[in-house]
Amino acid sequence: MELINIQFIVNAVLFAVIGMVIFWTSFVILDKILPYSLWHELLEEHNTALAILIGSIALGICIIIAAAIHG
Repeated sequence: MELINIQFIVNAVLFAVIGMVIFWTSFVILDKILPYSLWHELLEEHNTALAILIGSIALGICIIIAAAIHG
């Protein structure tokens, strides 16, 4: 009996990569849908309210992805 099962590690890495790809794709789609540039507003204009909103959207998307992968 092995202490560390390699298949569990491979599955964890695979699901993490899939989750990150889905998250990045959804973020790019969100950036294309909005009428202004997210990067310009966040980095150059220092729009704190938008940063909080985008952060909460990111957390929501990550929770949905994690629930879909886990369940």
